[in-house]
Amino acid sequence: MRLLLHVQPGAAATAVAGWHDGRVRIRLAAKPVEGAANDALVRFLAQACRVPRTRVTVAAGHRGRRKTVVLGNVSVAAVTGGLGLEGAGPPLSSPGSSR
Repeated sequence: MRLLLHVQPGAAATAVAGWHDGRVRIRLAAKPVEGAANDALVRFLAQACRVPRTRVTVAAGHRGRRKTVVLGNVSVAAVTGGLGLEGAGPPLSSPGSSR
């Protein structure tokens, strides 16, 4: 599954903060220094979606706020439930689906 994110590093706490321009907005407590924010993002997503960190990869946007993250072997329901996105914002889909 591909997840489009808008990440805000340097926040008071790490949390999902809704939607921004069709992307899931995530606030990260980590600073954007030497990959710390990307590492924190991977840890947060893995824990929220209950998958090993090895299944979460930042595929694009390593140095920017707009990121594409790939979650391997995880269902849409696991992601929406884990991130608290049920019924909110644009629909999420897996790469092989018709959406």
